[in-house]
Amino acid sequence: MGLERYQYLSKGRPRTREKTGGAPAIQLGKDVRSRHSRSEEDSNMNGLERVLNTIEGKPTDSLPFMPITMMFAAGLTGEKYGDYARDHRVLARCQLHVAETFDIDHVSTISDPAREASDCGARVVYFEDQPPAIDESHALLHDKKSLARLKVPDPLGGGRMQDRVEGVALLKDKVKNDKLVEGWVEGPCAEAADLRGINTILLDFYDDPGFVRDLFEFILEMELCFAKAQIEAGADIIGMGDAAASLVGKKFYQDLIWPYEKKLVDGIHAMGGRVRLHICGNTRHLSEGIGRLGCEIVDLDYLNPVSEARDRMGPGQVLLGNIDPVSVLRNGTPDFVLRETERCHKESGPNYVVSAGCEVPRDTPHENLHEMRRYARCN
Repeated sequence: MGLERYQYLSKGRPRTREKTGGAPAIQLGKDVRSRHSRSEEDSNMNGLERVLNTIEGKPTDSLPFMPITMMFAAGLTGEKYGDYARDHRVLARCQLHVAETFDIDHVSTISDPAREASDCGARVVYFEDQPPAIDESHALLHDKKSLARLKVPDPLGGGRMQDRVEGVALLKDKVKNDKLVEGWVEGPCAEAADLRGINTILLDFYDDPGFVRDLFEFILEMELCFAKAQIEAGADIIGMGDAAASLVGKKFYQDLIWPYEKKLVDGIHAMGGRVRLHICGNTRHLSEGIGRLGCEIVDLDYLNPVSEARDRMGPGQVLLGNIDPVSVLRNGTPDFVLRETERCHKESGPNYVVSAGCEVPRDTPHENLHEMRRYARCN
């Protein structure tokens, strides 16, 4: 059966969130390419409409396409990544270029995890053509007593947080309501690792959970202020990156991290915002809890089977991913990319966003990214 025969994906049939039961079965076709030229011409929504309709359970003309492009976007536009990360004008120019070139449904201000930590006073090392890095050997909170003296930075105080807010405003001014504009904040565990050091904060989970909660309270206040500034600047959705959470066992996640992720998600919702959760790595042991956070979109890195996440998070959760960004997208052929994208879509069923599981590598062949785009526009 060809892809044009997909029952629930047929032209004009609403793609809605299922209230009960698992994801419906999808039969994969053998000749997807035969539909590309005809199907791409049938797309009549813009990126913002496509993504918002998907997360609201409304009809769409095709699947959203939302890959994370940072170093890839800079390289495509001929910019050094150090400039991309430190100058919102460079970031915006690169995001607009990559979104136009590959018909991506969103533009994003994600660049590196060091913005909040930098404005708190952490030591950050900058490179000409690599992402900034936090110097954990001189962690800002190497002494836990320093937390009591730490002040929440003003997201409009002239630092790197303001640069991101200005990036949101510039992108919104450029794309208007044509594409989704994505802001970004760090999640509680990721930001704690940035301020305290990853190894140290993991030991704190055992040795001093009270300190961990105090630190998370500080981070929650800071990230809500940061998210609010981005929403007011025009962000349609806030990405929340909490990569370090994947290193923590299920009990610590449920007892310590999950409550603060939930408070952050609920706080962003209270501001009228939406949330895309991105946790790098293996989150299979956390997936049930992640599904209860209420995020509009949950990213799945390549280590997390889409079918398993669908079973644990339920049919209503919008899932994104989980194509391996290196072995498939960077190193694979277009046919391999197509097959893997089909597989992910089949495992998810409805409420699916086409993307790699994590950032698109800088030297990814353009045809491979185009193949993902074509699949999205055909379905």
